[in-house]
Amino acid sequence: MSIELKCHVGIGPDVEGEALVAADNFSARYDLDRIKGVFSRPQHKLYGESYDGKILVLNTSKGGVASAWMLHEMKSRGITPKAILFNTANTILAQGAALADLAMCDRFEDGDVTGLIKTGEHVKVFPDKGLVIVER
Repeated sequence: MSIELKCHVGIGPDVEGEALVAADNFSARYDLDRIKGVFSRPQHKLYGESYDGKILVLNTSKGGVASAWMLHEMKSRGITPKAILFNTANTILAQGAALADLAMCDRFEDGDVTGLIKTGEHVKVFPDKGLVIVER
């Protein structure tokens, strides 16, 4: 069984992979260890989890320009999520995702995306169509 979730048209390539979900907010600068590829802020619900190759599903982006260049640095190291899905994203993180060629989408029509997708589910992201397919 699969469900289709419509969202605002995003950026980046079509990707698919395993979801890693939390209702927390997200800062590439303060929440991630860019060398080890894990969530490193102890207060984050995904603390200790690897983000490499995952479809991250989070509430909202936070942070400034440092978050944007952190995504680019992660891409240069080859340790990045495949995509980031938000309820709402800020323009700085959108710029960072574009710079790093990461898929990113936000503003889901069916409500809180952190409640619509569960950790471990297989997700296909089509940013240019504003479409996410969740396979259960």
